[in-house]
Amino acid sequence: MPSSGPSTSTATSALRTIKHFLRTGRRAAMPWLSPGRWRKRLMLLGVTLLAGITAIVFAIGADMAIEAHRETLHIAWWSSLIIAPAGFALISWLTRRYFPGTEGSGIPQAIAASLTDDPRIRRRLLSFRIAMAKIGLTLLGLLAGASIGREGPSVQVGASMLNMVAGKKHGRIAPTSDLIVSGGGAGVAAAFNTPLGGIMFAIEELSRHRAFRANSTTLIAVIFAGLMSVAILGNYTYFGRTPAAVSWPDGLWPVLICGAAGGLLGGLFTRLLIASSHGLPGRMGEFARTYPVRFAAVCGLMTALVGITSDGLTWGTGYAESKAALEGSSVLPIYFMFAKALVIWIAFISGIPGGVFAPSLAVGAGIGANIALLLPGEQSSPILILGMVAFLAGITQSPITSFVIVMEMTNNHQMLLPLMGAAVVAQGFARSVAPVPLYDSLAIDLLRRLTREQRAMSAPPDPPETLLPDPLEALKKEVMGPPAPPARPIAEAAEAPKDAAPATSHKPDDTT
Repeated sequence: MPSSGPSTSTATSALRTIKHFLRTGRRAAMPWLSPGRWRKRLMLLGVTLLAGITAIVFAIGADMAIEAHRETLHIAWWSSLIIAPAGFALISWLTRRYFPGTEGSGIPQAIAASLTDDPRIRRRLLSFRIAMAKIGLTLLGLLAGASIGREGPSVQVGASMLNMVAGKKHGRIAPTSDLIVSGGGAGVAAAFNTPLGGIMFAIEELSRHRAFRANSTTLIAVIFAGLMSVAILGNYTYFGRTPAAVSWPDGLWPVLICGAAGGLLGGLFTRLLIASSHGLPGRMGEFARTYPVRFAAVCGLMTALVGITSDGLTWGTGYAESKAALEGSSVLPIYFMFAKALVIWIAFISGIPGGVFAPSLAVGAGIGANIALLLPGEQSSPILILGMVAFLAGITQSPITSFVIVMEMTNNHQMLLPLMGAAVVAQGFARSVAPVPLYDSLAIDLLRRLTREQRAMSAPPDPPETLLPDPLEALKKEVMGPPAPPARPIAEAAEAPKDAAPATSHKPDDTT
């Protein structure tokens, strides 16, 4: 009878292999079959789609507000003298009274929230209530003719949406800072239909002071926000397609000139905005601190006067004027860049919600238009694009984000190398003028102020006033020395023994 040893050993080995495969396969498949894992992913997908839809609705509302303002002034041009001051004052009052945390661009709030570990500070910067108020107040600003943009508010709105699922309450989908950065990138991607720009914005701008982890959270947020934008608005480009390009190597001079001019002017404008954020000097600063709502009304009146003087070129984001100049249907006047920068600064110091990203592109287009006058042999459209990317890179000091966003906005891949060169040159010139980028400086100042306020609110109360030492009493002791010993009461002096030695000596009697 043959031995069954080898066959038994082979069967045992095969059975062991099958058991090991089933055990390891089940272990590998468990995370994908876990309901909790799919719930987290579906929750992340849901808030991402919500952020994308919100940014798209915001964009549509902004276009409607700008058009309504234009139609109103077409009927009665003088109405801006009433609408702008009243609108600025109303927005300032609502911001300070009911919606603190919505003032300004929104990008510094997102950066500060991603840097802090205090959830109380983060709730003061990002929340669903702040996001909805930010949208409404920005639309009111555009309706009043303010030169503000919606890209900064879109960043804060997207960060607020994804911040709603942060923390352990929802099973810790991802680190809170990663969710905030992903939401900010998703807001940019949905607002301008620039998915690559949204990813680069999250990496280069929102993660400048922290190590960026390229995980699936950021990619899911940005990609699905971009897909939502394409599904609702179609595959559009912000400025339309601009096929014109500069020749090479003859186009080297426009790249260098635009990069140097845009970088220097962007750095100087950055220093102006940072200095203004610390307070205006003199009586104007005192008036702004004492009567902020009245000061906002004055800023609205100044905006209206500049808009009327410039024949309406400075109202709103500047998108229509820049697009018309890129298409060649109109020419930007020489003073446009100065007038547009002035109204951006006025809206900034007023404290109303609104960004400076899109209006900065209009200033850059004005810079490019003026440089094109000095280079008559070159086409104006590509030089306008170079001016736009140079001034944007000068303000943000994020060259990769700047040229990627502008390239996607114009759908002109032939300008990739010139845009890249202008952005890098502009960043170098801007850093020599303003060492700290605009959004980083504003975010750090905001975080310091909120940290001090939070510590003051969390500190123990001061002792009662009766227990505090009197400074006048301390000064009196220091000047007069220690107090003299108290005098003996009269009753004790009467009860003293008669043969006790007198307390004072007497003079001898001179009559004897």
